[in-house]
Amino acid sequence: MSSGFINSYRVLCGQLLESKLIDVGRWQSTDNPIKTYELMDTRIIYQMPATPAKLQKEIKPNLPWAEDHFQERVSGLALNPPPSEQWWPYAFKGNIEHKEGKKFSHTYPERYWPKHAGEGEINEGIRYSYGDLDDVVDLLKKEPYTRQAYLPVWFPEDTGVVHGGRVPCSIGYHFMIRNEKLNCWYQMRSCDAIRHFRDDVYMTVRLAQWVSGKLPFGIMTGKLYMTVSSFHAFEPDTSILERVASGGELP
Repeated sequence: MSSGFINSYRVLCGQLLESKLIDVGRWQSTDNPIKTYELMDTRIIYQMPATPAKLQKEIKPNLPWAEDHFQERVSGLALNPPPSEQWWPYAFKGNIEHKEGKKFSHTYPERYWPKHAGEGEINEGIRYSYGDLDDVVDLLKKEPYTRQAYLPVWFPEDTGVVHGGRVPCSIGYHFMIRNEKLNCWYQMRSCDAIRHFRDDVYMTVRLAQWVSGKLPFGIMTGKLYMTVSSFHAFEPDTSILERVASGGELP
């Protein structure tokens, strides 16, 4: 996927329509049964543009929301809830069913900046203090060819979904500089083709652009290597899949 990103997206939507409907039992923290089209182990390689303007032209994300939320993610603040939840294009009942009281079970700003997330002062791991996005950038500055610059989104508290709530769709981001380019490996356990995919790609590339902009030696963005264990769409979205696959208006 490069300049033909949207064409490739249309092909993926067509492939979803050809897949077998599956019933996963329930959707996230709700008990509502719903069937989904699904492609397993979907892999995307995308040459990341150097500028937000070119990225927006190629990906066609939901703007201004996607950029607003990206800025919240890199703000340095463990926001929960992030203000942009109020104007998310696919907000469902004001996201009430996704919240526990006044907060979500997790947010990406919390996972990018976990040191001060929650109610405590500085969060600690088993042996060491938590790291955050700034620490990943600092590591790349000190050791440009490191293989250890990883920003996790999936945390131990998500393992086994012991709290019974929502857990992140993203596992995390691995950054490596090779051939004077900053590349990003992005793993997702699950991605909704209609409501999230293009915005997920957009905010991941924006993250790579943000990280490259923090590096002192003129490193530009390279390639995005994205893997989705379950790339899916819900059965009620069949007509949208058909429209997109046939070249019609994007959701």
